[in-house]
Amino acid sequence: MTHAFHICLKKILVLVVSLFLGATAISASWAQEKHVPQTAGVDNNKMGPYRALAQLAFAASQKGDNASAAELARILERTWDKAEDYGGDTALAKTNHALFEQVDKAMDVFITLLVEHPNSAPDAAKVRAAYNAYMEKLKLAD
Repeated sequence: MTHAFHICLKKILVLVVSLFLGATAISASWAQEKHVPQTAGVDNNKMGPYRALAQLAFAASQKGDNASAAELARILERTWDKAEDYGGDTALAKTNHALFEQVDKAMDVFITLLVEHPNSAPDAAKVRAAYNAYMEKLKLAD
């Protein structure tokens, strides 16, 4: 009986140590994530305004407000072009042109779907896919 008790105790100890190490690894990975401060729901970093406008346009599209989605998408496009394409020395087109091209192309796909459908619903799956691709490219530019 004592032998069975020791075997059970060892298994419990191994389980506890494994859970502890797993929890430590998870908490370490959470600590490495960047948490950008926000003001009124907009990230306080360079890509924050573009992300916020895209989120608003996407939300409007999801609600069926296609006119607002198209308008917000056009505002996103104009804002991006003025600041990141034709902007000054800190514009992404000047600091990292290859990344600028990637983000710009992803944004164009997303925007086109919304701007071309101000009075009708665009394909929801295509909009979601384009939105997600654009968000991923914006993360690269943060």
